[in-house]
Amino acid sequence: MAAAAGIVAVSLLLAGALTWVQVRDLEFQSVQEQLDRQITSAAAAVRTQECIVTPAPGTGLCRPASTSDFRDRLNSGATRLGSGRLLLLDPQRYIVYDSADGEAVGGHMALTPSARFANVFEARTSLGNETYLAAAMRLPGKRVDPLGATFVVLAQPQSFVATAAAGDLATRLLEAGGAALVVAMLLIMLVSRSVTRPLTQLASAAEDIAAGNYSRRVSLAGQDEIGMLGSAFNRMAEAVERARKVQRDFLANVSHELKTPLTSLIGFSHALVDGSLLGEAERTRAATIVHEESERVLRMAQELLDLARVEAGSISMHITSVDLGGQLEQELEIVRPRAASRELSLHLNVPDDIPPVAADPERLHQILDNLLDNAVKYAPNGSTVNAVARLSGGSVETVISNPAGAHRPDPDRMFDRFYRADPSRSAAAGGVGLGLAISRELAAAMRGRLWADFDDAANLRLHLTLPASREALPKADEEPSAAVA
Repeated sequence: MAAAAGIVAVSLLLAGALTWVQVRDLEFQSVQEQLDRQITSAAAAVRTQECIVTPAPGTGLCRPASTSDFRDRLNSGATRLGSGRLLLLDPQRYIVYDSADGEAVGGHMALTPSARFANVFEARTSLGNETYLAAAMRLPGKRVDPLGATFVVLAQPQSFVATAAAGDLATRLLEAGGAALVVAMLLIMLVSRSVTRPLTQLASAAEDIAAGNYSRRVSLAGQDEIGMLGSAFNRMAEAVERARKVQRDFLANVSHELKTPLTSLIGFSHALVDGSLLGEAERTRAATIVHEESERVLRMAQELLDLARVEAGSISMHITSVDLGGQLEQELEIVRPRAASRELSLHLNVPDDIPPVAADPERLHQILDNLLDNAVKYAPNGSTVNAVARLSGGSVETVISNPAGAHRPDPDRMFDRFYRADPSRSAAAGGVGLGLAISRELAAAMRGRLWADFDDAANLRLHLTLPASREALPKADEEPSAAVA
């Protein structure tokens, strides 16, 4: 509020200064015009003072006064000739008479023709230590002036004009400034309220969100800065609420996924300890379940740790040139036994001109293993899983595709943590739903991208793009096969 009042005060001062300059210039023009009008009668009066006896009109008779008499006449009548200072100039425009004690006699005055009046000259000249506005005119008639003068000049001090203008303007400026200040203060109060009210609402909403009320929104709309700020705040609040929901769901899912194996571990380990399992076969089965569930918990803990590390950016990456075709062949060999148990066919298509990719070999193995494992688990029995590599601009794209089966997954949610297309599928059979989430983060860490969609034949496709490596790999003795069945 105080800053706004200061801005208003400075604005008023600048406006007043500019107004004063304009009014002063207008006053100078008015005085100059007044002098231009007075100079005609002043020239006629000066010519009359040259004669001791004023001649009758039309007779042309004149008895010239002496130089001293002429000066005395001018001194006594100078105040009646005009409103300013009276001067006479010779043909060379040097001053030969000055009504102000003759202090300017001998000085030169430059004259310019007036643009408004005929036979009138104007000047802005310095006389002594002061600047004057002046109007000049030639003496009428052909009679020789006692002082040899040719021009009559009326001059008005510029400071006198400015002082008069300031005195007249000061009162009006004070009145206008006071009224403008009052109006400005009222406007500032209105504008201040219109600004502080939404800011207060934003502050209150921010406090609510900080206290845990993540559903709080502000009702600020519009295309101005306040409206844009309100929209940005609401988007931020939605993002915070969504992040908190994801966090709560994550904790609930982790608790749920850990509950089943821990329950099995506790139950079977207790049975082993208290001796309730009498047969050797029962004890062996219980020990096997304890071992499998322990591995499951350890695998889940490792996946959660990997996910946290890759999201935090603390996972180490050793980027090098990797032969994508050779890597895909190895991954297919790893999953081939599981595919054979479900009568799945595996097909690989890698063109010979596919360049190596810039990736971390261990992390690339982790991503491809997750993608192929997902395809083998969820492809219908007897179907085909295809792995294709192709160039895509400056990147290499790998596509893993398979029929979707009865439970069609959502390609936009497949990479969410703990997502399962078939909710009834057990975690032991289908995993906990972290593999694809980790794979997407690992792909992004290697400056790649991982996403899913469906083709026209309703086959699920997982796309992995990685930047092509600038380093060429040494060629093998044998050309790799373009297709593996």
